[in-house]
Amino acid sequence: MNETPQFALLGDRRFGPLFVTQFFGALNDNVFRAALSLIFVYGGLIANEQTSVFVNAAAGLFVLPFFLFSALAGQLADKLEKSRLVRYLKIVEIAVAVFGGIAVLSGSVAGMLLVLFLLGVQSAFFGPLKFSILPQQLSVAELTGGNAQIEMGTFVAILIGTLVGGIVGASTNPGIGVMALVLCVAAAGYIASRFVPECPPTDPGLRLNWNLVAETASQVRRVVRHETVFLSILGISWFWLIGAAFVVQIPNLARNYLYGEASVVTLILAVYTVAVAAGSLSCERLSGNKIEIGLVPFGAFGMSVAGIHMYFAINALAPSAPMGWAEFLAAEETFIVLIDMALIGLFGGMFTVPLYALVQARSPEKLRARVIAVNNIANALFMVVGSIAAIVFLGVASMPIPAFMLMVVLMNIAVAAFIFHRVPEFSMRFIIWILSHTMYRVTHRDLDRIPDEGAAVLVCNHITYVDALLLAGAVRRPIRFIMFKPIFDIPVLNFVFRTGRAIPIVGRRQDEQAYDAAFQEIHEGLQAGDLLCIFPEGALTRDGDIAEFRPGIERIVRETPVPVVPLALRGLWGSFFSHAGGVFRNPSRFWSRVEIVAGEPVPPARADAAYLFDQVAALRGDRA
Repeated sequence: MNETPQFALLGDRRFGPLFVTQFFGALNDNVFRAALSLIFVYGGLIANEQTSVFVNAAAGLFVLPFFLFSALAGQLADKLEKSRLVRYLKIVEIAVAVFGGIAVLSGSVAGMLLVLFLLGVQSAFFGPLKFSILPQQLSVAELTGGNAQIEMGTFVAILIGTLVGGIVGASTNPGIGVMALVLCVAAAGYIASRFVPECPPTDPGLRLNWNLVAETASQVRRVVRHETVFLSILGISWFWLIGAAFVVQIPNLARNYLYGEASVVTLILAVYTVAVAAGSLSCERLSGNKIEIGLVPFGAFGMSVAGIHMYFAINALAPSAPMGWAEFLAAEETFIVLIDMALIGLFGGMFTVPLYALVQARSPEKLRARVIAVNNIANALFMVVGSIAAIVFLGVASMPIPAFMLMVVLMNIAVAAFIFHRVPEFSMRFIIWILSHTMYRVTHRDLDRIPDEGAAVLVCNHITYVDALLLAGAVRRPIRFIMFKPIFDIPVLNFVFRTGRAIPIVGRRQDEQAYDAAFQEIHEGLQAGDLLCIFPEGALTRDGDIAEFRPGIERIVRETPVPVVPLALRGLWGSFFSHAGGVFRNPSRFWSRVEIVAGEPVPPARADAAYLFDQVAALRGDRA
């Protein structure tokens, strides 16, 4: 089991400089955007009746570059050395910061809007870079933690930038303050970028397509062919739509429905942001240092439940005099609403981080940055759609804000159901995650002995009907199980096994043709580089001891020579799904402590049944 501290990557040059660079970039964007909004509203540069138009125009100008330039950004990130591109972008950011300060000092509204557009351009080019650098610098086991910390850092930067930008923008003479602040932050980002390690291009021979409309369409078509990746991107973008739909409404929600003063708006935004960061960070611990997409249904379900409860909690509030943040916290009725908002953010972090990691891990290496560029385009599109939906339902249809939020939450259930239906792997992993985190306390030892890639066979003792699920939840790589057909056919579990491409097998005497067909499928799987697992005893233990291994494992490695990794399940005998005292007759053993131990890989030449039996028996010891 990986016991690496949560923030150990921050001290690693492979990740730390990129994290700091991203943090300062997000901080700068939000400092300038927040300051600009207040300057527009309170600075007297434009007429009062036009402030709303300019604030919304500013938001649109920041998003527009993601549509215009993401396709080019993805191409450049795949074609060129990435650390150099990062430094070039940070130099551009410094220049934009200088220009932005001059625009604020001179009171040029057009100049300030142009700066927002240029910051959007810089962000559009940086997005594919940072998310394509991560899988090149980090191992698969580190991807979830890396993405979690990037997500956490981004949301903390958004919060700090919004608060600091608001303070500076509301000052008596904001020009000098804004210029000094954004220039210092941009310079700090450039210094950090100097330490980002070299990251070679993944497709140096790529010919750039300057027809950005055609290239965007081409990239989208490419991504659509990878259904799991494409639907993961839609899931990420849907979260950003929810965020846009919810966060934008918070000021009016706080004033008109929660009876809060301006300080309450800041409180809710701060709590939501911190909650998203906390949810993101929790993914590494909950996932067991692997890409655990089982957290995605968990996050989707949690967001929906919290959102529905918040609707009823808001409707139950009685009108009151405007409350400050302290009174808001002290009142039980409003405090519950704050908790619901925090839970939406918390589960949202759990929802998005595994999806980001999955997109990075499963995207073709040569196309990875372009895939991420498509993700950025989709994010921007969904945020625009969310804003338009808010205008239509809240402005034209005069829907109450709580009802609009409830509608979005109910749509979240439908969207999640669609994704999980199209990609059953999400639901399968959710079942596995629930099992391994509720029924048992599972610990691992030496599972890093299992190869991260390439064909191999796992052999393990067989104690319960859920052994396969426990192993699937513990090992980072997808496992194809070779299992006795009656177990394969168990209702509910059959869905999991089919989705995981398990290979059902029967004894030769029962059906020789099916027996040989199973071995052919095993051979083809190993040829394709799959990780397979077999329980060589051929049946569940009836007495807790390990039965003699059958020779089927010898035939497997004889026909396809691959390493064999012995595993042992410890502590399962006597649990609910074992035959101790009769299967399903010991519910007192729920949440029992279970250990999964891996031995050294055995070369195919030594992988006979007797030797593997000895290895597994030694690993298990006397703890059945």
